[in-house]
Amino acid sequence: MSDSVATVKKRPHVVVVGGGFGGIAAVRKLKRADVDVTLIDRHTYNTFQPLLYQVATASLNPGDITWFLRAIRANQSNVRFIKGNVVSMDHEAKSLRLEGGVDVTYDYLVIAVGVTANFFGIPGAAEYSMPLYRRSQALAVRDKMFANLEEAAVNGQDRDLRIVVVGGGATGVETAGAFAELRNNDMPTTYPELDTKRVHITLVEMLPHVLAPFHPKLRDYAKKSLEKRDVELRLETAVKEVRPDGVLVENGGEQQFLPAGMVVWASGITAHSTVRDWSLPQGRGGRVETDEHLRVKGMQDVFAIGDVSVSPDEPLPQLAQPALQGGKHVADVIRRQVAGKSAPKPFKYKDKGTMATIGRSSAVAEIKHLPRLTGFPAWIIWVGLHVATLLGNRNRFATMTNLTAKYLFQKSHNAIVGETPPVVALKPVVVEARSPLRIESKSSAKKAAAKATAKKAPAKKAPAKKAPAKKAPAEKAPAQQASADEAPAAGETTLPFDK
Repeated sequence: MSDSVATVKKRPHVVVVGGGFGGIAAVRKLKRADVDVTLIDRHTYNTFQPLLYQVATASLNPGDITWFLRAIRANQSNVRFIKGNVVSMDHEAKSLRLEGGVDVTYDYLVIAVGVTANFFGIPGAAEYSMPLYRRSQALAVRDKMFANLEEAAVNGQDRDLRIVVVGGGATGVETAGAFAELRNNDMPTTYPELDTKRVHITLVEMLPHVLAPFHPKLRDYAKKSLEKRDVELRLETAVKEVRPDGVLVENGGEQQFLPAGMVVWASGITAHSTVRDWSLPQGRGGRVETDEHLRVKGMQDVFAIGDVSVSPDEPLPQLAQPALQGGKHVADVIRRQVAGKSAPKPFKYKDKGTMATIGRSSAVAEIKHLPRLTGFPAWIIWVGLHVATLLGNRNRFATMTNLTAKYLFQKSHNAIVGETPPVVALKPVVVEARSPLRIESKSSAKKAAAKATAKKAPAKKAPAKKAPAKKAPAEKAPAQQASADEAPAAGETTLPFDK
């Protein structure tokens, strides 16, 4: 009897780098394909970037918009997850090297790593501004905002407070609008020590309008809506330098320094610097060049989708929909190739529209087969679409709950906060009860102290004139002491509780 050897054929290995919109779409589309899928991401979670600004402005919890990537196995058994950073690629050997020395081989590779902030070489921008592309960055913006407010509440407003948002695209407009609503609606209740008229939200944009991709009618609506919320618009203005204490801007050839406690960067994107080490052809902004099937140029089994890819013949908008549609198309190409079928038609992006919100009951929307929408109708669609697009039911429920609490229950003022550093008083502070709710400046405190000293001066001379009646001043001493105590000493700041 002859020996027989049973051989097991390995299934093609598809490696997807990046767990964003495009990467998740590609993985899910391969659910029933005869392949094994490995998803690689530097984080263990997916971040719903369109709502990051809601985390930064204290309306949502970070967990509301993040989804555990390993949970994808709940409905798909042919996928596994590896946490890691790709440091290099060898396309001849069809392998990836991860940080820490892990090697991953592939038969098909899908690159969906997204992008990061582009600072355009502006001095100080990378060091001192705060981008909004990751969960940690949104939390940093939120915590710094509250740290600045708490410091001002104790030490007073000797100077105006300002948040500068750089970039008039959807992210910049939405962020500036949310900051303005927090100042206008919440701070009068939660920070009564501060004068909201001295808290400024400034939006800086190089173009003469905000929301450049939108119709002029919608741009004008967004501009008026921001101005209605007292957002200071600096249009046709370029940022020349970002400093630790503000930004230097230029308009019409004239430069001006805007003091600011925080600069949020929402202008421009570029590929991650690590992509340069992946031996891929790169085009504008360091993005990977692809053909009509989103295949990397010059490579047969390597694809790039989403913001990290660029087609020189037909550039796509850097939105969620191109990434979602691109991920599904690439998965279809791989599935057909594995099954020995012909390739599908070249990728064609189907524009379903775009939208942006300015604040409560205010948004703009350009949706296919619908008229251009503004105001409450556009805002309701914006809320519903963003909640529906979240990856998990828990995320949808939590986000809907928190947004409902923010927009419908206007009297709660319950911001979602994190840790802030201890506040250090820059001068002696006195906290008093049942006094006018204000913080006295150093000059007014000195005047009050001088007035109190003047009142006390005659009382000290009185006993000298009436030597026999030594007990009379002692009886009045408590009243005199109380009067003196009501005025802060020179250099002190009064911090009363009640009006």
